[in-house]
Parts: sequence; C-alpha cells; structure tokens
Amino acid sequence: MSRSPSFSVRTEVSPSVDSESLQQWVVAFCAIRFDLEQGQLVEECYPHGCFSHDEELEIAYSSFPDSVSQHQNQNRSSIHDCIFFFRILRHLKKSLDEKGVADSSNASKFLYGYVFNRQRHDERLKRGGEQKSVVILSYSPYSSVFRPLLQIVGPLFFDIGKKALEHIAAYVSKWPAPVPGKVMDLPIGNATLKVNLPPAHSFPVEGGVSFEEGASSVAPFLPNSQPVPQGLFHDSDIFGSFRGILLQLWLLWELLLIGEPMLIIAPTPPQCCEAVASLVSLVAPLLCSVDFRPYFTIHDPVFARLNSVQEGEAFPPMILGVTNVFFLKALRNIPHIVSVGSPSPNSNRLALTTRSSTGRVSGRPEGIGFQQLKKFSPSSLLSAVRMRRDGPLCLMTEHKEAIWSTYSATTKPDTSILNRLIDAGVSPRVEESMSVVNNEILRRHFLELMTNFLAPFSPYFRTSTPSEGSSPYVDPPSLPPFNADEFLSSLSARGPGKFILKRMKSNWLDLYRRFLNGPNFMPWFQRRRAVAEQEQDRLWRLARMKTDIQQLISRLPELEIVDSFSVIERLLLREIQLQQSGKSGIDSMATSQKLKGDLWAVFSVLSKDMQQLMLSNPERASLLQPSPESPKLPGHPLIQVAVASSTSPQ
Repeated sequence: MSRSPSFSVRTEVSPSVDSESLQQWVVAFCAIRFDLEQGQLVEECYPHGCFSHDEELEIAYSSFPDSVSQHQNQNRSSIHDCIFFFRILRHLKKSLDEKGVADSSNASKFLYGYVFNRQRHDERLKRGGEQKSVVILSYSPYSSVFRPLLQIVGPLFFDIGKKALEHIAAYVSKWPAPVPGKVMDLPIGNATLKVNLPPAHSFPVEGGVSFEEGASSVAPFLPNSQPVPQGLFHDSDIFGSFRGILLQLWLLWELLLIGEPMLIIAPTPPQCCEAVASLVSLVAPLLCSVDFRPYFTIHDPVFARLNSVQEGEAFPPMILGVTNVFFLKALRNIPHIVSVGSPSPNSNRLALTTRSSTGRVSGRPEGIGFQQLKKFSPSSLLSAVRMRRDGPLCLMTEHKEAIWSTYSATTKPDTSILNRLIDAGVSPRVEESMSVVNNEILRRHFLELMTNFLAPFSPYFRTSTPSEGSSPYVDPPSLPPFNADEFLSSLSARGPGKFILKRMKSNWLDLYRRFLNGPNFMPWFQRRRAVAEQEQDRLWRLARMKTDIQQLISRLPELEIVDSFSVIERLLLREIQLQQSGKSGIDSMATSQKLKGDLWAVFSVLSKDMQQLMLSNPERASLLQPSPESPKLPGHPLIQVAVASSTSPQ
C-alpha cells in the first residue's frame, strides 16, 4: 500500500477488543514521545501493563533515529515521517505447567517493533521541533502486515490521539488467526490488507523454544516456480538496498550462509533495517538462525557484551543494522562491515557517488572491501587510496557504499543476472516499478542458488511408504543417519551438481564444511528432519487407513499376526494420548476408529490361549471393549484406565 486508506473512526464508541485474538498478531501498540528533559517516554501502551519499566525503556530507545541520522530540513515548519523496525530479545517470566515444573518454552522470545516515526520541525517549539513514534510490537516477523498497518495507525494517531490505538486494536482482534505461508485478506476500517505471510519453516528458532513445539507447525520445504514467499521479508527491497554494490551480493549471501558476523551501516534507520531484511531474505528457504538486529542502538543490553569483545576473540554470529558511526570504533573487531544507502542532501556527512549508470560495479581487488569505480578519475583514485588507508573509519566523514572484508568468496557473481536488471533512471515512479522487477529477478536467482546448494542433503529427508502387498503395521524405517565427515566425503566424490559447480570456485567443498560448522546448519537440518518424519508418519497412517485388515492377516503366519497386534495396540494408545493432550490431528478420530477395528479383527483370529493371555493385561482388555464400531474416545473411563500406566502393555 502506497498510502493509508482513509476511513473515519467513531471516537465516542468504545471499541470491543478480544485480547486473546489480538495476541495472535500483536502484543501491544505504543505511542512514545521524545522529551527534552527526560528522554524517551512511553505515553500510551495498549493493552495496558504489557511491559515492565525496563522493557518500556528498551522499546523507547529503539523507536527513534539516532541524532546523527535524523532528517535535516531547512524549512521553518515541516513534517518528516519514516517507517522502520527493530528486533530485541524479551526475557519472559517462566510459567509453571500442570506438574509445577517451570516451562522453559517461554523463557525468552524475540520481539519485533514496527515504528512510525514523525519528526516535526517548527521554530516556534523548544529546540525547533519535536519527535513522536507509534510502535506496533509483535512476536511475528510479519513485515508485509505491519508496514501497511503502520501507514494507517501512524497518521490516525496524530489525528485523534490514543483512541486510534484502541480502535485499530479492535480491528486486529477480529482478524482470523495467522496462517503462515498463505495469502490473507485482513479488513481494517473500510480497507483490506491483502498480505502474503512467510512460511512457518522460515521463522527463526528463538531462545528457550522447545523444538517439539516449533516442529508441529513447520511447512515442508517445496521449492517451486510459484510466486509465493519462501522465507522471511519476501517483500524487502534487495535491489534498492544494495544497488551500489550489487556485484557483492554473492559475497554477502555466502557470509550469511556460514553465519559470519556483519555490521551494516546506513545513513537512516529505514535504510539499515531494509538492508538487513533484504540480506536475511537472500538465504530463503534456509532457516536463518543468525541473530539479526535490523536497527541496533547502544542502549540495547547486548551492546555491552559486544563492546567487550577483545581482538582475536570470536565475534558472535550477528547481523547488526546501525546508523551511528560510533559503532565503527566501538565494534572495531567485527570482521565484515557493509555500508549502504544514501544520506539526505542536508546531512552533515558527505556522500561519495560511486554508482555507475547501470547500477553495477566491479569486484573487490585482493579481498579489500571497497567498490571500484567504472571510470577512472583522479578524485576516484584518491578516494580509493583513502579507503585502503583508513578502512571503514573513512565513513566518519563521508558516506560510501562499500564492503570491508578479508573473506574470499567461493561463489562467483552471476553477471548474466546483473545484465537482466533494469536501470530505472531518475524518475521515482519508474524506479519503484522497476525495483519490483529487479527484486523478483534477484530473489528468484538466490532462491535457485540456495535450493541447489541444499540439494545434496535431500537423501536425509527422503520418506518411504509401505511397499505394495506388505504390512503397514510395522515400525517405519528410520531416516538415514547423518554424519558430517561421511557427508563431506561422499559429496567430494559425487559433486554438488552442475548448477553449483558452474557458479562456484574449485574450493566449493570448503563452503559446505563452513556451513556445517556454522550456526545455520543444525537448526535447519533438525527442522527439516522433523518435517520429513511427520510426512513419513502421515504416509504410513494413510496406508493403514486404506489397508483391508482381513485380507492382510489371511496371508500372515501366526507370529506376524501377533506382532501386528502389538503394533496396532501401540499405535492406538498413542492416538488416544494425542487426543487427550489436545495435539491430535483432524483425522485422529477416524484413525483411532480404524485402529480399534483392526485390533479387534486381529484379536479375533488368535488362538483361544493367546486371546486369554492378551486379556490378562487390564489396559489391553480395555482397548478391546466394547465393539469396534463404537470405540471409546478420550473422556471414557475405560480409555482413561488404558493410558493411566506409564508403560505400554507387553
């Protein structure tokens, strides 16, 4: 949405807000004022009491541009709005489960803050102006939802005040629950937000979140040519963010892939957070487990730890988006620095224009991270010499789009992709539409690159189904075990495929080794294994539903019939336990009914002595009562007896 929909709000009517439904999307709406004497103050927070005083301070500090990046305007009276977002770690109080044990799944979560900041310059005001921010706080990285929502709630708040927060919250609380990976129509006033939500498998694994809990909602990894989101921030502006250093996108992709720490510095918060979001989107459909901070300030509690990293000590895998050049000195040990964006004409930092007419630049010579000029000139030569001599500290005086890194990339830039990009010229309207085309070209290419890079791992996620004529009432085979050394040895022998060999140097195996040792591999691999195991379980459940048990047992010897009875019994008990815990699927009732009938059918063909032996176990006897046509579901006393024991019947 390019502009906020116009709609009226009846402020005399108190809105009705469903708090539980609201929490599915939004934690809170806040209005924050920059006070000259007291600093940042949270004026309004709806719903009330969501955050502690320390949490409010952290949110407030992250909701305003640094003074060095504030918009400068010479007009006597003007208004400047900007939208950006931040990501902070929120430590929650541990709740107790039914047994009184602390629930570690709620220990901490990343909180996303989507900010509408307004700077009003007016000579009649003290210090010539004022600042306020409206912030939407959520645990979900739904930028495609909250950015257009900010375009509504931000201006509305400055029109009618805190009532805007309550009324927008009422609209949001009436939205259906979010469905990851789907297109959703979300009504807001007399408008509708049509949004694409990122797939569940792309959500970062957060501190304290149990893997079992997260795996249940993971979508299978199915790369295809359809224009659907494959990862986070699929609507970010890759081309606009890195237009001056497009040839270095493959280097940046590789650094994020292996989890190298990066500092991304830009003149304004919207530029730095857009660059961080674009970079994260490059590795889709890989689950990005690197801690990324789209807009990072010195007030973040993590800063003290990062500032204490000594020379030679490993820097934690993080991507930090900043606007304050102070970080160039404070975090001098971070190994990779990326400078993007353009300062406003009135900024006190100079802009060095080094972009060619095509938006494409040449590579870094000898691993020195700076942009070469396409055309030679004495001034450009002097600038290049200063960049070599001063390093990233040259950004203290003049802004340049450049990269400082000693890392030698394995992946070669694909110039055929760059040649397809369209130079939009200077018209803002044409440039916006061409950026959409360019972003689609870049996003499709890196999706294909990432998919082919991950392809050698596919055998470890390969599912199986019962062969024709065999019994599905056996334990499914386990997925192939993974060993990093064996994988690398096998990959070295067979190769990664033509696509990767064509686009990478001869040391491509080292990149796989770095990926295996980095922070992204294991969370992604475990998530994918969970998806594969769930899919295999689904396929075997389906096979059991289709199996004619009478026909099957007529071909089995007695020993295999007894084994089938034990497997069916175990499967039925598991289904009942899932139902009682509320974790069963929509077909669970039909599955348990089928298993109950199959258990009864197998029992009926056993010898009398074997039947008596089976009935000697009370839990087993309860499963065989009453008739198979009406199996007992959770809540029936007999079934409660069946699951009361901590061990399965033998």
